[in-house]
Amino acid sequence: MKLLLDSTRCHGYGLCQEPAPELIELDEWGYAQVRPAEVPDGDEDAAEAAVAACPNSALRLEK
Repeated sequence: MKLLLDSTRCHGYGLCQEPAPELIELDEWGYAQVRPAEVPDGDEDAAEAAVAACPNSALRLEK
């Protein structure tokens, strides 16, 4: 499973990082950066919560 970010849709709210700090870091302006793209085993729920938390649908999961 991969966590993908459409950076053109990110508005820097930072809500996605709260449920998945091990998968998403925020830059100095609050914009999301996905690390790593491949979701490690055991972090699937956190990745799904991050996708759900984004108000602009900037994140998506690909299987």
